[in-house]
Amino acid sequence: MKAVGFTEFGGPEVMRVLELLEPHAGPGQVRIKVAAAAVHPPDVGMRRGLAATFIPDRFPLADQYVVGWDAAGTIDEAGEGVRAELVVGAEVIAVLEPKLALGAQAEFVVAPAESVVRAPKGVDLAAASTLPLNGLTARMALDALELSPGATVAVTGAAGSLGGYAVQLAKAAGLTVIADAADKDRDLVAGLGADHVVPRGDRFAERVRELRPAGADGIIDAAVLDAAVAAGVRDGGGIVTVKWFTGSTDRGVRWLPVTVYDRLRDTAALTELRDQAESGALTLRVAATFPPEEAAQAHRLFEAGGVRGRPVLLF
Repeated sequence: MKAVGFTEFGGPEVMRVLELLEPHAGPGQVRIKVAAAAVHPPDVGMRRGLAATFIPDRFPLADQYVVGWDAAGTIDEAGEGVRAELVVGAEVIAVLEPKLALGAQAEFVVAPAESVVRAPKGVDLAAASTLPLNGLTARMALDALELSPGATVAVTGAAGSLGGYAVQLAKAAGLTVIADAADKDRDLVAGLGADHVVPRGDRFAERVRELRPAGADGIIDAAVLDAAVAAGVRDGGGIVTVKWFTGSTDRGVRWLPVTVYDRLRDTAALTELRDQAESGALTLRVAATFPPEEAAQAHRLFEAGGVRGRPVLLF
């Protein structure tokens, strides 16, 4: 089968089409004939060798790698013991752990049934493939903050996929949202439902305090500003980070790193996200589509910066 991957670490030019043996579903698994697989910033880090350096247990050295977390397509094999809805012919989305040659960017992938749910109705599969990884991470961020309706959450990187989902999920949970945006993205972020849009940049915390003098109840740092956001949260508040950063606990501030590895098999959360996408509460955004042979172009798009939505590989 055709898969997108690399055999050495490096720049976008190392991306290539690999020919691999087709996998097959075992008990508790389904095989998906992939129609679309989203490309994410972690794929770029893996290609550069960062994952092999910092999380070698999750990304062991190998002769060839297939990355990708999100797949959308059609079930064409179902093993014993899977849920009744996961039948051959069903359109589904899945979140996978990219390890060795087991990533989502391939013609066929095998996934644990717990990591697979029906695709949202009324959404094309390219758009559906952008949901699982970032949607689940945003869900985890809000869960970690444990905020009650009426509380205020501030979101950095709100124009990006993770930040955008965080804004929309926060609004669905009854929270007041302060979000950042570059001038060109203000209308986009406001359209996602942010109550207040502040300029993007190093003065984010200051801008939050101008709106909430005591500070926001929580911050979701999707832009990875790390310590620079700390002054924007109230005493005793929480800050969610997505690259394991933890800062000072002055003022009782809680640093809350989240990693999607912890909830790759959270069927209930994936189902809720699917339902929210189906209802229109979540906006699925495709930045561009590419055939597998042009995967390097998808990586170059990320490295150029300013991507709004996700590049998607179409199989």
